[in-house]
Amino acid sequence: MIGAGLALVFWGAYCWRGPSWPRSAIKTGSVAVLALAAAGQGLPMLATALALGALGDFCLSRVGARWFLAGMAAFGAAHLAYTVLMLDGVALPGRWPAMIVLGLFGAFMAWLLWRRAGALRGPVLAYVAVILAMGVVALALGDAPWSRLVTLAALLFVVSDSFLATELFLVPQVHPARRVLPFLVWPTYWLAQAGLLWGLTHGAIN
Repeated sequence: MIGAGLALVFWGAYCWRGPSWPRSAIKTGSVAVLALAAAGQGLPMLATALALGALGDFCLSRVGARWFLAGMAAFGAAHLAYTVLMLDGVALPGRWPAMIVLGLFGAFMAWLLWRRAGALRGPVLAYVAVILAMGVVALALGDAPWSRLVTLAALLFVVSDSFLATELFLVPQVHPARRVLPFLVWPTYWLAQAGLLWGLTHGAIN
């Protein structure tokens, strides 16, 4: 509830604003409390994944290429941790049509970003590969209620990062979409983190 409250404050008052320390604190705190919830359930790997997400939030809330790269590295590590957590629930052959669609979408985004990310194209494309791998593994999960929630949350993460990549690299600086994208990036992202917490916690307990 605390995390959801902070997320709503960030969405309504800060997601569209420039950098500030209150903005960084609220953004980071909304996911850090999810990490604490996972730690309280005795799930250190899940807590680590969420803590890396909170660290990534802090880094991306600051200004500069180094902060951006640090944020991408933190989120990349978080996705790897989520992938490891999901492996026990994999039930092949999985949802192959959805995997193919996800792969084609990822290839299209990679092609766009290769053209527009400039000097950052290497790290950006590596990040695309990592989050797509998480999405594919999530689509290979079984049909238990908790696993369906995890799959949805992982795909929401892909959607959110696609919105973010569009905002950062694909949309011109003066495009009207820049007024809308922050309001799409944040709720899809936070709900993805909360869904992963809820689903993976339930799966671990049961």
